[in-house]
Amino acid sequence: MTSDIGARALHVLETVFGYPAFRGQQAEIVEHVASGGDALVLMPTGGGKSLCYQIPALLRDGVGVVVSPLIALMQDQVDALEEVGVRAAFLNSTQSFEETLRIERLVRSGEIDLVYVAPERLLTQRCLELFDASPISLFAIDEAHCVSQWGHDFRPEYIRLSVLHERYPTIPRIALTATADQQTREEIAHRLQLDDARKFVSSFDRPNIRYSIVEKTTGRKQLLDFISSEHPQDSGIVYCLSRKKVEETADFLNEHGIKALPYHAGMEYSVRAANQSRFLREDNITMVATIAFGMGIDKPDVRYVCHLDLPKSLEGYYQETGRAGRDGLPASAWMAYGLQDVVLQRRMIDESEADETFKRVLSMKLDAMLGLCETLSCRRMRLLDYFGERSGPCGNCDTCLIPPIQVDGTVPMQKLLSAIYRVDQRFAAGHVIDVLRGAQTERISQWHHDKLTVYGVGADRSEQEWRAIVRQAIALGFVTVDHDAFSSLKLTDAARPVLKGEQKVQLRQYQKPVKAKRPSSSRSSGYEELELSRSEQQIFERLRTWRMGTAREHGVPAYVVFQDATLREIAKVKPGSLDALRGVSGVGEKKLVSYGDEIVAIINEMM
Repeated sequence: MTSDIGARALHVLETVFGYPAFRGQQAEIVEHVASGGDALVLMPTGGGKSLCYQIPALLRDGVGVVVSPLIALMQDQVDALEEVGVRAAFLNSTQSFEETLRIERLVRSGEIDLVYVAPERLLTQRCLELFDASPISLFAIDEAHCVSQWGHDFRPEYIRLSVLHERYPTIPRIALTATADQQTREEIAHRLQLDDARKFVSSFDRPNIRYSIVEKTTGRKQLLDFISSEHPQDSGIVYCLSRKKVEETADFLNEHGIKALPYHAGMEYSVRAANQSRFLREDNITMVATIAFGMGIDKPDVRYVCHLDLPKSLEGYYQETGRAGRDGLPASAWMAYGLQDVVLQRRMIDESEADETFKRVLSMKLDAMLGLCETLSCRRMRLLDYFGERSGPCGNCDTCLIPPIQVDGTVPMQKLLSAIYRVDQRFAAGHVIDVLRGAQTERISQWHHDKLTVYGVGADRSEQEWRAIVRQAIALGFVTVDHDAFSSLKLTDAARPVLKGEQKVQLRQYQKPVKAKRPSSSRSSGYEELELSRSEQQIFERLRTWRMGTAREHGVPAYVVFQDATLREIAKVKPGSLDALRGVSGVGEKKLVSYGDEIVAIINEMM
């Protein structure tokens, strides 16, 4: 940044937020919006989206209005801003009438920097008239993908936010999201009347996240093994498809020594809110949830996100896994996936009340998700390619660390397709596999399938191997799952050239699950791991204990005081004075005044 606005923005970044420099496109976005321009910003979770509207709001005259669907999290967002000295507030249904009047007076008089409001609240006549009578610096529309009817998290009220352009044409607007393919980006721009806005698309890569997808066998037992071995003392999120499964999984983890809390829309609001608050404010808690949980979660030290059920789309998967490692430190995205997941998702699409066009879109998104699960190449490459970004092998996903063996799978695929055809495409995967393996079951005898030419031709492979082949057949588009009561396997037109021997098929060779080895710290993966010595680790733990007590006193989550990444840097730098502490990333002037003496005292005490 070379302009006056740029210099002022950098000063705010350093003195208020405590960061020495902008990252990626942040500087360009801040300068553009602070100068009065509209913007559509796509930036990965943890990439620093909030600074892209917070700093322009501080540079411009008036109040910055942040439209956010996250009523349950507004308090924490405001707390975090107040900790760094920013005058912030929110307007939502949790407040008393007197508190609402007080905030409205501050907005009208411009005695506040930022106000958060839900879209439903903003669209009321009272709120619009409040903004009519107030000095507004900008409108920030967070989680802008909610406007897309094709997206994974559609919110009808977002469509009506075009009123901001119509009612306040001279006030800059910035729409932000972490998840949007090309179609969703175009819909955001069109529905929010941001067609002429400048588009900023950052890299979708989160190099600190390790992606791993395993074949689902025992499900919850696999999850327990993963958490116990990889993240026994860390905070994490586990996503399940149903409310019942959420509660059963949380109970299972608690029974086995993992502190877990459930979260789903069927719970009483007070219990749900209390569990969310505990997750945000305490360490070492696993939140087991449906996708009702997570949007806007600012907790930076979530070390793992697990899926016990297949997500519906890559957008949803990317959004959910992106809640891990927001602080830039190593984190895991782990999923257990099986054939039944595919059957269930197909059935949910077919039985939905959506029109045929929407069902086709949902099916295409599910196909892309299956492609990621069954890919023979780097998972990160596949994921980034979906969002239109080219990359090379990452060296930090399971397929890079333990490359799958690619084999000519034409013959076993022909056997599978033939078996599906010979049973008249009327049976589910389990029965087809029994026929291939030559099993002696009552059903096989009943239908005389032991007389078929395909009976027993696959006896050389285990049931798990055949299930892996069925999953790949579905992912490759040779087979589809019917939505009848039996989840029958059906052949597609794409299966014909394979059956006729006109097309070769490459498959992933089945391998029993093996735990991926962690790469050596010398590997260059796009992020830096702050390895601590024993003495530095002791300082870090002491600082964390101090932070927890301080957070309790202030009634805020621990990360609002300082993030782990900042405490790690303090432990390495060992600042013996306020001047030395001032240079640490994440220590702004307000926090230096509030906590500097205590931190320096801890360092000097331990040296």
